[in-house]
Amino acid sequence: MLHLGDYNYLEILRDLEHGMYLGSDDGDVLLPRKYIPEGAQIGDMISVFVYRDSEDRLIATTLEPKAKVDQFACLQVRDVNNFGAFMEWGLEKDLFVPFKNQHDALYPGQWALVYVYLDENSDRLVGSTKLGPFLNYDPITLEEGDEVQLLIGPEKALGYQVIVNNKYLGMLYRNEVFRTLQPGEYTQGYLKKVREDNKLDVSLQKQGYDEVREATETVLAKLEEANGHLPLTDKSTPELIYQTLGMSKKTFKKALGALYKRGDVQLLPEGISLLSKS
Repeated sequence: MLHLGDYNYLEILRDLEHGMYLGSDDGDVLLPRKYIPEGAQIGDMISVFVYRDSEDRLIATTLEPKAKVDQFACLQVRDVNNFGAFMEWGLEKDLFVPFKNQHDALYPGQWALVYVYLDENSDRLVGSTKLGPFLNYDPITLEEGDEVQLLIGPEKALGYQVIVNNKYLGMLYRNEVFRTLQPGEYTQGYLKKVREDNKLDVSLQKQGYDEVREATETVLAKLEEANGHLPLTDKSTPELIYQTLGMSKKTFKKALGALYKRGDVQLLPEGISLLSKS
């Protein structure tokens, strides 16, 4: 059975002028010539993404879309017409988001979180920015501090909307972000809180004791790499601290306090120095 909107492992049956035809239980699928891998021959099995083109034909491609069917993605609007919006998602044909599927009206250039699904009526892949019906509302078994995968969405007033583990909607608050984030980026994060509405608060850094322990190890490692001295103090800017250590200023100050109490570092006006153990 052919899996529309997903990767399929298909056999090359014929090689014609405009491309190769691949075999499937649902009929032959055209792989246009510009997407044929170098050295591909009749009889080879190749992995391709399958969808429908603007004329409703089954088309295979070796391009990688930014999301498969039944996945969330953060996509940018390429165009809007009288029927809906068209999102750039890495394929030659844009992903269509009809007006009825838009939470708010979309405009060209905008980034939005989108869910990709197969429309049963048209048998086409479409997108929806009305995320509610596609989120997971089962009891959340995650615990605070658990590591999670974050899909970075558009920046809002409070911070970044994120999709957590391709299941839940979450918020990454602006005052806890100390590096540049790109819409559509995947990154590791940590669960901070499960809210009553089944939405999640997340962080890019571990919280509590584990956060401080990991931060102290990072500072010590950086000190050793820098021959025992770093030009950082509790007065350094959050940007410089993150650029140097990959942590927030708040976390750095906690780590610095722990290292000082242990007698591992010396605090100087111009930075911190590693103390040798006698």
